[in-house]
Amino acid sequence: MLRSRDDRPRSQGARVDEGEPAEKRLIGRVAAGDLRAFEQLYRAYHARLTRFLDRMTRRRGVVEEVLNDTMLVVWNRSDRFDGSSKVSTWIFAIAYRKALKALQRHDEAVEDETLDERPAPGDGPEQQAENRQARAQLGRALEALSDDHRMVVELTYFHGMGYREIAEIVDCPVDTVKTRMFHARRRLRALLAGDAEDWL
Repeated sequence: MLRSRDDRPRSQGARVDEGEPAEKRLIGRVAAGDLRAFEQLYRAYHARLTRFLDRMTRRRGVVEEVLNDTMLVVWNRSDRFDGSSKVSTWIFAIAYRKALKALQRHDEAVEDETLDERPAPGDGPEQQAENRQARAQLGRALEALSDDHRMVVELTYFHGMGYREIAEIVDCPVDTVKTRMFHARRRLRALLAGDAEDWL
């Protein structure tokens, strides 16, 4: 079993309980036609892929289509997963390529969607207002980034992926990912009011 090559902490989210080894076992079961294993993998990745694709495409109507196309590839081609990368890298790379194709097909105007504004449990009205304001400010700053820079920030900070894994997903050298992150962080610092260290 391959060890994770990612040296960054992983974000908390819907995961298969035992991590990467369990996901690789699931992929093996999916390759054998196990529908229950596929459903488990689908549930584990649905929220993560939805968020990633929403950020990437900025078109809510495209997200579900691309998500379904991605998981259809996982179902049909899981026998081609060779274990040379993490399962998450393989799935996100499929989603990334599917999203690029979908963006080429869809030529409608990009909607400026706001971030989820649900208050955190237990926050008072003043804290809720500050949280909404901070989320909106960060959302506007992320939208101002180029697509390449936004994807690097999204995969790093919201999905807990390291530079090597991101390089595999977007099919570019690790140094290119590092350069994109450098420019993205510099741009975000310029866009965000207040102390940028609070954000980055």
